[in-house]
Amino acid sequence: MRWNWQQPDWPNFTYDAQRLKSREDRFLRGAGVLIGVLSHLDTGDRQDLSIELLAQEAVDSSAIEGEILDRASVQSSVAKHLGIKTDNRRANAAEAGAAELMANLFRGYREPLSDALLFNWHSLLMNGRRDIANIGQYRSHADPMQIVSGALHAPKVHFEAPANHA
Repeated sequence: MRWNWQQPDWPNFTYDAQRLKSREDRFLRGAGVLIGVLSHLDTGDRQDLSIELLAQEAVDSSAIEGEILDRASVQSSVAKHLGIKTDNRRANAAEAGAAELMANLFRGYREPLSDALLFNWHSLLMNGRRDIANIGQYRSHADPMQIVSGALHAPKVHFEAPANHA
């Protein structure tokens, strides 16, 4: 599978709903199974499964960006953010931020998407980082955004967006 920025028509995003239909159906069946399972679990087991799923999503999403999180630490931190008693495992800043983001999403999934909500999520995810400017806001510099991989001394630029003229 290619990244969005690797698509020939990037950044003009389009999709064919019919091509996604089988995957959407598979997702809906899986979601139905999960809802069925949850309805048969007691409160404690339902909480445990929710925490496990939220933590795994945080770990998997972070891995896409090349950041490896400890699943057990993220689980413990998600539980704490949801007010559920857990062990005293210490989470690093990235794990704690990802866990707080997932707990926030879990509690507020009905909230409409807004700039303020996106900025809050970004702030949670960056959790105290000082090496990134403009956390929790849109970028304001004119430098073009780039998708880069490779070593710092030999970066490979895969895509460069047009400059920001805000």
